[in-house]
Amino acid sequence: MSIPHARPRWKGFLAAAVVVVCWSGFNIVSRLGGKSTLTPYDLAALRFGVAGSLMLPVYFISRNPLSLRQLLIIASSGGLFYALLIYAGFSLAPAAHAGILVNGGIPLASAAIAWIWLKDRPNSATLTALILTALGLMVIGFSRFAPGSATPSTGEKYWMGDLCFIGAALCWAYYGLLVRVWNIRPLDAVSGITVGAAVLYLPLYALFLPKGLSGVSTSALLLQGIYQGIIAALVAAFSFAYATLSLGSGIASMMLAIVPGTTTLLAAPFLGEALTLTTLGGVALVSVGAALGAKVKKTAPTPTPLRHSPD
Repeated sequence: MSIPHARPRWKGFLAAAVVVVCWSGFNIVSRLGGKSTLTPYDLAALRFGVAGSLMLPVYFISRNPLSLRQLLIIASSGGLFYALLIYAGFSLAPAAHAGILVNGGIPLASAAIAWIWLKDRPNSATLTALILTALGLMVIGFSRFAPGSATPSTGEKYWMGDLCFIGAALCWAYYGLLVRVWNIRPLDAVSGITVGAAVLYLPLYALFLPKGLSGVSTSALLLQGIYQGIIAALVAAFSFAYATLSLGSGIASMMLAIVPGTTTLLAAPFLGEALTLTTLGGVALVSVGAALGAKVKKTAPTPTPLRHSPD
């Protein structure tokens, strides 16, 4: 199905640039939250509380067609588990590791899951890209054993945060494949994740989970609430959908390969995280691999509304 050229290409490139900025900033802002007294549970509550409240009217007005089963699955994989794992990672490991392991790991995880689950075997060019991405992940993994790799505040090793980041990448990759298999419209996916995750998570958070809200300033809470709940959960998601419709999934995804590099560069001045040769090497390999993989990837068909739940 061809896509009507109603959206100028320059607007598509602008939307893709917005996604790069949003996701790069997400890594920095989330690391700031992880280094504060805020717990990963607090950050997840801010994300789903703000985004869920804003998307609740949209969920009902748009008559979201997701079945209860589908809603629970995408809200868990692309919402709860993804958020809790990535925020836990930010409390243990540098933002540069998130840029590489999450943003660089999602294409690798998506290809692996699609190969195993959908029997969608990648071609030789895609395999080359995946190998480069995997090598980049291995390079950054060596920093686990480097002297001084423990976080000053907790004494934990970076590798624990890295495992959380890898888990987050797997969750998001699985969610992305579900959107593809179930052919979910972007608006339905975003409203389903945010509203579903808010309903599932916020009561548990309020009643049982540890909180560190009292130890941070109002301005810090506003920063996290606005960024997590609006910029990361809503603006980035809609911008990526717009870029994909305007440019095609290949070009839009290729621009996102910039995220690991921009995150690493931003982490140096804003977080004081050193630019080691190991980290820079991982950034280079993952960025090249992700860009090559996006370039050879076929453009996906335009999403259409769900009519019923698949068997």
